[in-house]
Amino acid sequence: MAADLSDRHRAPEQTHWIPLADLMTGLMMVFLLIAITYMVKVEAASQHIREIAVLYERMKVELYDDMKKEFEKDLPRWGAELDRDSTMRFREPDVLFPIGSSDLRGNFKYILDDFFPRYVRILDLEKYRDAVQEIRIEGHTSSIWQNLPPDQAYFQNMRLSQDRTRSTLQYVLALPAIRGDLPWLRGHITANGLSSSKTIKRLDGSEDYERSQRVEFRVRTDAESRIARIIETGK
Repeated sequence: MAADLSDRHRAPEQTHWIPLADLMTGLMMVFLLIAITYMVKVEAASQHIREIAVLYERMKVELYDDMKKEFEKDLPRWGAELDRDSTMRFREPDVLFPIGSSDLRGNFKYILDDFFPRYVRILDLEKYRDAVQEIRIEGHTSSIWQNLPPDQAYFQNMRLSQDRTRSTLQYVLALPAIRGDLPWLRGHITANGLSSSKTIKRLDGSEDYERSQRVEFRVRTDAESRIARIIETGK
């Protein structure tokens, strides 16, 4: 009789805990499914990013090789150098502009007449054209401006570097040889005055005032924006 009463009292507890255990198991399965789905998406995104990185690296090497083949013989007479990232650097301040002026010297105009149409022709190749996000004309100065203190010299050089890149941009876009590429160029080319924010240093860490005064043509691809879109989609 006592056993029967005990069984009757325990029965409700058993019927109460069985559904709760099933619920916890179900929740665990849902969380596991969410985790697996997330891991699959992350792995797919990571794989896509790796593929873009490989393609970008391959394109960067090919672009450098094409530019080196095209310009290698001209670099010494232009007073220019080509970096591994395909940045073309014109580094002879006496050739580029008069001191404190944004007017292009005749020699620099002659160099741009020769260089820029060939440069655009390379970037307009099918394997590069769609990947080019920006063609940056960058103007750089030294950190000094007469006897002004550093802060004032920085802003004077900022104005000068902006004026110089604007003059360079205006000149190259007026070249008859690139007239057919103007619509595309206007959507991609920019003029960027950077003052003395990226000066050139000597081996001892001191500023090389002459080499810091330069004009650079730099290419940015859409690799970073494509990776950013992948990450955003995966959120």
